[in-house]
Amino acid sequence: MQVFRGGAQLSFEATEMGHVGACRRAAQKLAEAWKLGASCVAKVAVVASELATNLVKYGRGGKLLIQPTSCNGSAQIEMLAIDQGPGMDRVDECMRDGYSTGGTLGTGLGAVRRMAAIFDIYSMPGKGTVVFARVGEGDALARLSPTRSLELGMICLPIRGEVECGDTWSVAHDNSVISLLVVDGLGHGPLAAIAAAEAANAHAESPFHPPQEIMRTLHRRLAGTRGAAAACAVVDESSSAVHYAGIGNISGRIVSAQLQKGLLSHNGTLGMILPRSQGVDYDWPPGSLLIMHSDGLSARWSLADYSGLTQCHPAVIAAALLRDFSRGSDDSTVVVVRRRHNEP
Repeated sequence: MQVFRGGAQLSFEATEMGHVGACRRAAQKLAEAWKLGASCVAKVAVVASELATNLVKYGRGGKLLIQPTSCNGSAQIEMLAIDQGPGMDRVDECMRDGYSTGGTLGTGLGAVRRMAAIFDIYSMPGKGTVVFARVGEGDALARLSPTRSLELGMICLPIRGEVECGDTWSVAHDNSVISLLVVDGLGHGPLAAIAAAEAANAHAESPFHPPQEIMRTLHRRLAGTRGAAAACAVVDESSSAVHYAGIGNISGRIVSAQLQKGLLSHNGTLGMILPRSQGVDYDWPPGSLLIMHSDGLSARWSLADYSGLTQCHPAVIAAALLRDFSRGSDDSTVVVVRRRHNEP
């Protein structure tokens, strides 16, 4: 069994050229701490510099999110550049060889794409741009995923002014089964973070029980803490169903070009009030998305308003939702999972 635990991304403002160096140094330091090779560390530094520079020059300022990830024993550094600038009419033109942001270490977004094991970009005129780059050792990283049939992207950020995040997520995978948990500790700050961490610990110990049983386990484990809201989805890759249960204000939705289905959560607070714990099975067709988020985001969103976004990497989808629907008054977590079409 493999368990992937969530933590808050490092978040950096990039609103002036003086911020670019701080972004580059932070990314480089993180890559060194995760013991990536010298050539990979250099790539991470260049990608961070290019993304931060683009945010300042073309995005009218934005955020660079940086986090380490580990997949099948391989460490990677994941970077998301998010802005609300004018967007791009011709993304392909910005990606071509020879296009330069000017005065940077590489040659613009084309260099970022070449250096990244996984790269994606989404831009919408009038809305802004999201650029995603995952850098690690070797070209084989482009094919790595916790599962063959599922593709994941996660964002977890504390409310402005807090260091510790009261939200978290946990993903467990064993053979053909994957279990996902999103937790929102009541309030925010250190006490909320303690409750969220305890819920993630409990999930990691028995992640493949039915989701309603997991909710009851979390309720017992969170007694004496501040309490939390949580939702759990358990998926068998051989099945087209997702088994789901939620308590409190975690939103879940299955989304495709033809479908937008809300997932049921019951009122209550784990550790305090558990009036009922009911699991529900939902059909989850290949190619569609499972999106779960805390109430740091408004639930009043629709991907139908974003042409082509559903085809992007789940991390890009999560970033666009966070950018446009964050309430700004609480910690925020978004988990996006795509069920891939069956591969031969």
